[in-house]
Amino acid sequence: MRRQTIVQGEHAVIAEPDVVVTTILGSCVAVCLHDPQRRIGGMNHFLLPQPAGGSLQGVLDPQRYGIHAMEVLINALMARGAERSRLKAHCYGGAQVVAGLGDIGAENCAFARHFLATEHITVVHEDLGGRNARRVEFMPFLGRSRCLTVREPAPPANTRLPLRLPERAGELELF
Repeated sequence: MRRQTIVQGEHAVIAEPDVVVTTILGSCVAVCLHDPQRRIGGMNHFLLPQPAGGSLQGVLDPQRYGIHAMEVLINALMARGAERSRLKAHCYGGAQVVAGLGDIGAENCAFARHFLATEHITVVHEDLGGRNARRVEFMPFLGRSRCLTVREPAPPANTRLPLRLPERAGELELF
């Protein structure tokens, strides 16, 4: 299988078998769309739902925003023969990985759900929210996905050795 990795602000549209699109998500969200009849699919990866004020005018990196990323992905799929009415969605990410910095992940999740509902795109699977990062693998030709939770590393093991008492009590040797 050939792997194609995307990062924040990117998308990929694939109509070939044996290709997997992958990404790593924290508070970002990835939406995978698939047209089962045309056997084509794609994935995006967005950082924020939309810019402050809701307008993309004057924004330097519109691909970072879900409002742009969703339209770009849908248009790229339709340009390759997919039909909007047949699209099925898988949604991943939106974790709150850093406590105390607001919940951008929850905003991204709410945006993705609202956008897909408004566009009448059926969500067949989602793994959104929580506190852990995720690694997503999507096979666009088949419309299958896999999401692996990236667990926090285990705390270091206690390396202190227990104190051993002498076998015979009462003996003391001085140097």
